[in-house]
Order: sequence, then structure tokens, then C-alpha cells
Amino acid sequence: MHIATWQKSSYCGEGEACIHLAGERASGAIHLTESADPRGAILTAAPAAFRSLLGSLKKEQDRD
Repeated sequence: MHIATWQKSSYCGEGEACIHLAGERASGAIHLTESADPRGAILTAAPAAFRSLLGSLKKEQDRD
């Protein structure tokens, strides 16, 4: 498994707990982790599932 470089969410401010994302070139999988323990728990999602997650989060944000 070759994970590309982790990138911090653009919504994260200085010093906050943040979400980091990385892609896997071979499978197209998307990996998510948190800044507090970036080598700890890693959630892996297929591109379609990740798009669905983002869509749900955007809908939730629009309701607030």
C-alpha cells in the first residue's frame, strides 16, 4: 500500500485538531486520519463512498 503525502484540511486553523487526507494511487482509495495521532487509526474509503460522505457533510452544513 503506497499512501501519497498527507494533506491537512483547508478548514483547519492553527493548533486545532484536524483531519488529514491522502490518496492511494493503485486503488484510488482515500485515507483519513486526525492530526492528534496521524499514524494511529486510519479510515479508508472508496472514492464513491468518500464523495457520499462529503455530500452528506455539505448538506448538514447548509442546514445550520
